[in-house]
Amino acid sequence: MTLTASTMLELGTQLPLFSLPDTTGKTVSPDDFKDNPALLIIFICNHCPFVKHILTEMVDLIEQYQQKSVAVIAINSNDVQEYPQDSPKAMKQLAADKHFTFPYLYDETQNTAKAFSAACTPDFFLFDKDRKLVYRGQLDDSRPSNGIPITGKDLTEAIDATLQGKKVAPDQKPSIGCNIKWKPANQP
Repeated sequence: MTLTASTMLELGTQLPLFSLPDTTGKTVSPDDFKDNPALLIIFICNHCPFVKHILTEMVDLIEQYQQKSVAVIAINSNDVQEYPQDSPKAMKQLAADKHFTFPYLYDETQNTAKAFSAACTPDFFLFDKDRKLVYRGQLDDSRPSNGIPITGKDLTEAIDATLQGKKVAPDQKPSIGCNIKWKPANQP
């Protein structure tokens, strides 16, 4: 496990466009959610201990915000040849086991992760109604071994401000997690 921090893509960046298959084979893109007031893109995978640490609370938090019309898309960009536990079949099982209420997409080419400058799992990117980046970074300060409770504080404050039409505080902390498992030809 390599400890990696978010690259902290520049705030105000326009949402990169993509179309990727979900765990059922349906193609999903941000355009499917153009009427939602906010769009949260999360880079996760199945095997990362940092993702496993927050997953239950993250799914609950997402469900609460989906009731407020926040759209959410999770993306797995890992190299499944080297990490078969992140395969589309395993993704489908995780989504079912954890009752995902949002699409979980597979970025086989890793081009979407590159477009977001995604670096780790989990890595959170929140876009406003104009699809400009207003938040990137961590869920909160909790990590698998630090004993801090999972609250989702950093992300929820950003989502709440966005839904209220307020400016999100620019002092944002990078997420920390496992590095995205790049294919040899895609090493950043």
